[in-house]
Amino acid sequence: MTVRTDNLDMDKWLTDNNITEIECLVPDLTGVARGKILPREKFSTDRAMRLPEAVFGMTVTGESPEGHEGYNRVFGFTDKDMVLLPDPTTLRLVPWATDPTAQVIMDCVNHDGTPIDFAPRNVLRRVANLYKELGWTPIVAPELEFYLLDRNPDPDIALSPPIGRSGRKETSRQLYSIDAVNEFDPLFEDIYDYCDLMGLELDTLIHEFGAGQMEINFLHDEPMILADKAFFFKRTLREVAMRHGMYATFMAKPMQNEPGSAMHIHQSVIDSKTGQNIFSNADGSASPLFFNYIAGLQKYLPAAMALVAPYVNSYRRIVRNGAAPINIEWGYDNRTVGIRVPISGAADRRVENRVVGADANPYLAMAVTLACGYLGIKEKLQPSEVTMGSAYAHDYQLPRGLSEALRELENSKALHEVLGRNFIDVYLAVKEAEHDEFMRVISPWEREHLLMHV
Repeated sequence: MTVRTDNLDMDKWLTDNNITEIECLVPDLTGVARGKILPREKFSTDRAMRLPEAVFGMTVTGESPEGHEGYNRVFGFTDKDMVLLPDPTTLRLVPWATDPTAQVIMDCVNHDGTPIDFAPRNVLRRVANLYKELGWTPIVAPELEFYLLDRNPDPDIALSPPIGRSGRKETSRQLYSIDAVNEFDPLFEDIYDYCDLMGLELDTLIHEFGAGQMEINFLHDEPMILADKAFFFKRTLREVAMRHGMYATFMAKPMQNEPGSAMHIHQSVIDSKTGQNIFSNADGSASPLFFNYIAGLQKYLPAAMALVAPYVNSYRRIVRNGAAPINIEWGYDNRTVGIRVPISGAADRRVENRVVGADANPYLAMAVTLACGYLGIKEKLQPSEVTMGSAYAHDYQLPRGLSEALRELENSKALHEVLGRNFIDVYLAVKEAEHDEFMRVISPWEREHLLMHV
């Protein structure tokens, strides 16, 4: 057994598996792993570990927006530590390690034991607790798209699909092709073996629209469980791909002539006592809460875009005719809308948020999409008319770039209250700094089309 569920078993599990090294992981704002690596004898569930709070205040390039007022208010000027506590439910093997190695996600708390409220796992926990207070439990199931790419260490050279078993690269769209997936059988066999050892419970694997683009689905469960699994999966896939001589990326739009990658999040809510889906009435029809939830997504997703499309590259996916939603229309079994309702029975009635990019931090993406639905229920909102045709022909209803998205998030006081003011201040500071850094870069398009013509 590779996953533990209680503190008392942690030491025994480490001993039983002959663990010599432990990776103590903290998912940062980008959703990648920070933390420390310790020898087994230095790790103890009773020993407090520390790390600077500032790991949550860094841009994707490692810079800190120290001149930002909100950033300074939250972090101060002393670069203080937070306390790390291992979450025993996340203890897993590191299957690719040479020596027996374990990995565990650490919860981040203050020295008095209160949560660090701008840590992504704690933001998700905060939103889940709002549902808990109502006697409900959110259930989610992410569908995560990604690209396999040829190794390319030069960022100035365009990316391309990798070479498969046939010795050839994909040059055309191979949607749902079994043979195209089989081109990379050795890689996916390792992925399934590693994920099985880690208890990630993968569901289906398919080939998506793009050349070298795949999608993995997860079985449904509570949000924290699925966010942890997505976090582990991303880390595992990147590692295995490199071992097979290629890259794997969750970048929203890695190649200009191929569709972008999404993380579609299916979501429903059950009554914690009865286990009944609150989106369905006793007679099997859709409940008023179901429509309130959809309306909450419609109202608040534009303001949430900076969290579900967190980088300048994210908005290259959200374009007309780009196989991604450009608005917050909703519809039944309609993949052109931002909010899709799959055909299902009453017990499985759910909503699919198709706006989220694969580059989003899974903890924050799940937190904010659940926050939107929660606000819709609390405010008793009503959705627009259902979209019957293609929503691609409708107007844009989502921000067109990161700068616009940050302004909408900054102005959404309702999301601030649900997600936490400290988190919003830190997030806005970091993303504004990233945007400013990007704006200092001159792109090949500008050199090609502006240099000699303006």
